[in-house]
Amino acid sequence: MNLAPLLDVRAVSKSFRKPDGDALVVLEDVNLTLRPGEIVGFLGRSGCGKSTLLRLIAGLDDPSRGVINYLGRPVGGAAAGMAMVFQSFALFPWLTVLENVQLGLEALGIPEPEMRRRALQAIDLIGLDGFESAYPRELSGGMRQRVGFARALVVHPNILLMDEPFSALDVLTAETLRNDFLNLWGEGQLPIKAVILVTHNIEEAVEMCDRLLIFSTLPARVMGEIAVDLPQPRHPDDPRFRALVDRVYVEMTAKPRGERVGPKSERFPGTGIGTTLTHVSSNVLAGLMEAVAGPPYNGKADLPAIAQELRMEIDDLFPAAEALQLLRFAEVEGGDIRLTEAGLQFTREDTDDRKKLFARHLITYVPLAAHVRRVLDERASHTAPKSRFFDELEDYMAEEGAEQTLRTIISWGRYGEVFAYDDHRQCFTLENPT
Repeated sequence: MNLAPLLDVRAVSKSFRKPDGDALVVLEDVNLTLRPGEIVGFLGRSGCGKSTLLRLIAGLDDPSRGVINYLGRPVGGAAAGMAMVFQSFALFPWLTVLENVQLGLEALGIPEPEMRRRALQAIDLIGLDGFESAYPRELSGGMRQRVGFARALVVHPNILLMDEPFSALDVLTAETLRNDFLNLWGEGQLPIKAVILVTHNIEEAVEMCDRLLIFSTLPARVMGEIAVDLPQPRHPDDPRFRALVDRVYVEMTAKPRGERVGPKSERFPGTGIGTTLTHVSSNVLAGLMEAVAGPPYNGKADLPAIAQELRMEIDDLFPAAEALQLLRFAEVEGGDIRLTEAGLQFTREDTDDRKKLFARHLITYVPLAAHVRRVLDERASHTAPKSRFFDELEDYMAEEGAEQTLRTIISWGRYGEVFAYDDHRQCFTLENPT
């Protein structure tokens, strides 16, 4: 039966005004629906706009364009019938577990006896019976997050919004909490009708969700949708589970729909001076190349396999793989990473020759690095303030992106000995500061 959607997001975009007056587009033309009985996952790298979309759905912010309908009506202000679980535990340290959970009911004007009854029921449901009088400082991270779940569930929301609720927990605690949640959901014990889960953990998304929406990086667009047609409980060793994980990696490394796929020389990303660079250390880049070059991969690796071997999540693996592609040490496509001849050569060289090869590729393929070096060469003092390049980058990106990009260029420039950086004077130089 095709149930009417609880939530209908139509052509939603969100932009913010930068200091120079230009618009920074975070979300662009996002469409989605959420029906009763579904757990829908928003999957993408951190900072791609998933959490911003969640805030719009919850009514905590307004879209710049488009409309969000909840139960057939536009969302305006904080939406009744939705509750959120955050990545951080967000508990009041001076309140007990019971008082923290009751907090979600106080604004609803519920009588004290009923408020206490529902809070105790929620605490018992999520497995914290006996800890009602405990304070957050007395609880482990997993127990604190259970309080966060109880506080969200106590209001009996139609939709539970979960913003990376397991990412701050250790692996075993996160797995236990996920399993408990899925068991309660499968048994119909949770007082909710549907769930949206924001995550950057691919295996977590496949384990929990019925549908996955895959988001591109800024501006965030839905670049793919995958139905997860596996019965619960799901096991990571199941070949069907692994096949879905592989499919997600393929989707996340595919070119955006409608983008022309050119010849080999065009498969590398554009690298204008205004390209935002994610900070990845040279040690991580070297380690990833060595892992891909070695057995059993011998130069070409399946991204899910290398991620599992190196225990890297997508927020670690994808920036490293993309940096290698940017530097022409690797190609990333179809869920695979393949070292170029230069990448293979890098793994065979000693430390000094690795640095020389890295320097050549940095200057050749990263225009910002070449620009910094050119400015330093042209100046008699061979120095230039960081602010000079920061101001240039702000024409292309937000302040945070400019800071991150310069941090990356400084790190890569130092490794390749292309230029140095004096942090005390906040300037680039051709000579190492003493």
